[in-house]
Amino acid sequence: MKKQNKFAAWALVGFTVLSIASCNKDEGDQPLPQGIQRSELILTEISGESVEAHGDHFHGLDGGTEGESIVIPFDENGVATANGHLHLEADAVYKIELKAWDYAGKEIQQDFIVNKGTAANYKAFLIGGDFILNPDSDDESGAIFQPREQAYGDGTPVDGKYETTGILSYFTIGHDNEGATKTVTYVLRKLDAGVKALIERTDWNRTDYAEAFAGENVLELKFEIHAEHGHAH
Repeated sequence: MKKQNKFAAWALVGFTVLSIASCNKDEGDQPLPQGIQRSELILTEISGESVEAHGDHFHGLDGGTEGESIVIPFDENGVATANGHLHLEADAVYKIELKAWDYAGKEIQQDFIVNKGTAANYKAFLIGGDFILNPDSDDESGAIFQPREQAYGDGTPVDGKYETTGILSYFTIGHDNEGATKTVTYVLRKLDAGVKALIERTDWNRTDYAEAFAGENVLELKFEIHAEHGHAH
C-alpha cells in the first residue's frame, strides 16, 4: 500500500510540473517570472520652470532637471526594509521608477512592458492616502500619479495614456494633501483581457480599483508619505 501511495505522489508531482510548463508555453507573450523576491521604488525630484501640474497629468516633464533620489527597498512581502516613511515636499514632482528581481536575482521590471501585447495586461495604481486629486482641486494643488513610459522594451512607442503602465511614473502630493501621514500602496496589477483600455488617469487612487478593474495584484509595496510644506515658487 505504501509503495502505491508513493507512486501516486510522484505521479502528482510530475503532472503538476507538466501543467506549469504547459501554461507558460501557451501564453504567447514572453512568460513572466513565478515570483518576485525583492523590489525597489526610486523617487527622484524633478524641477524646472516648464514642470507643472495640469488637471490629471503634468506638463514640461521632458524639460525638467533631476535632483536627489530616494530608494525604498522592499522584501518579498512588499514590506519596506528602509525609507518606509518618506518626507516629501508637497509641491514637488517626483519621478517614480520600479525595479524588481526574481528569485534567480534577475532584474525583471522591463518584462512587464517588453512589448505592447504584454504591457496590455498590466497597470500600476497608488492606493490609499485618501488624496484630494488635482482635477478636484480649486487651484491645481491636488495629487497626480501619472504612468508615463515612452517606449516598450522592443522599441515601439507607447501610444497615449491608456497604454502607459507605471513601471515609470510621476507623482506629486500637492498642498491640498499637506499635513497628515499618508499610508499608501504601490500596486502593479495583472488585468483581465480588455480591462486596461478602460482605466482613466484619475483611477489611480480608487478604493474600489480591485472591483472596477478585474485581475490580480502582482506587487503590493507599502510605505508612508508625510507631505511637508513645499518650497516657494
